[in-house]
Amino acid sequence: MHGVMGKPPGAAQDNNIATSKVMLLMLVVMTGVAPISLYMLVPALPVLATDFGRDISIAQMTVSLYMVGIALSQLIMGPLSDKFGRRPVLLAGLGLMVVAGIGSVFAETLPQLIAARFFQALGGASGMVISRAIIRDLYPRERVGAMISLVVAALMIAQMVSPLTGGLLETAFGWRAILYLITAASLTVTIFIALALPETRRDRADSSSFRGDLGRLLRSRAFVGYLLCQVLASQIIFTFAGGGPYIVVTQMGRTSAEYGAWFATTGFAYLVGNLLCVRFAPRHSLEKLIWFGLGNGSLVFVLIHSVLWPVALNTHALWVALMIALTITNYGYPILNLATSGGTSVPAVYVGAQ
Repeated sequence: MHGVMGKPPGAAQDNNIATSKVMLLMLVVMTGVAPISLYMLVPALPVLATDFGRDISIAQMTVSLYMVGIALSQLIMGPLSDKFGRRPVLLAGLGLMVVAGIGSVFAETLPQLIAARFFQALGGASGMVISRAIIRDLYPRERVGAMISLVVAALMIAQMVSPLTGGLLETAFGWRAILYLITAASLTVTIFIALALPETRRDRADSSSFRGDLGRLLRSRAFVGYLLCQVLASQIIFTFAGGGPYIVVTQMGRTSAEYGAWFATTGFAYLVGNLLCVRFAPRHSLEKLIWFGLGNGSLVFVLIHSVLWPVALNTHALWVALMIALTITNYGYPILNLATSGGTSVPAVYVGAQ
């Protein structure tokens, strides 16, 4: 599917492209523009609900539907980039994000803001899937995993500070300042990509259709198993992103900036978990790491929510963040391997590795 064999006329063929720092920077920003935009607005959810006079559960739809937009974009943009090329589809997606960002800035009702955020994600998340296709276009297969890990590591550092940035902006200038910054950043990324990114797509080899490839993936018990583990590990971060502001800001009476600071611990924990996975992967089997991470994470999860969570809610927001971070460290431990295993449990052509 995404990233197949061959060399088309006009496609990037200079080895210097793959080794340039500019290409690495482009991969990081195109991958990070959508998730960073998600986390920046999270600390302001309680203020959004108050300003629009709506319940916090409605305001949280700016997060939940944003995630739906990311998911749909993953399914749509990858096949389109195979057919029409990486560059035009990526620019179209980023352009949609800019237009939706302008719409979010001038949204007068919460439903309008929710709709604008959905289209922001639908366009912006094109970079998340196309960046991986570009990596497979430019690098030999044995380097793909290392390059994706490098991009994710740089991305996690940015995601660690994005909630804090959003919280500080909301505290100092109001929540619309976050939307102004997101729109300006997405416009800057779009211009940068338009000026610097060459076309990297290779000619499609003879293969089955997208529907056929998807069917083979879903019929693979190994792939589905790894996918379910990935969902289990990832949902903790998204749950804290959606519910954390209500707990920390509304129930505990803390500021948006303080919530952003504590949220940064979850990004750090995710990074630590993956670094541990990288360190121990050469000495232990993939399955052993996965079972250890999930088992250890489950024990920590039960301990936290049965013993420590009630204490944390009545003391300080730091304890809430540390509890979540500890869980994510253990669940995040196998995530890097899970992604790799899920991609290699079926023939590479079905998952875009060729």
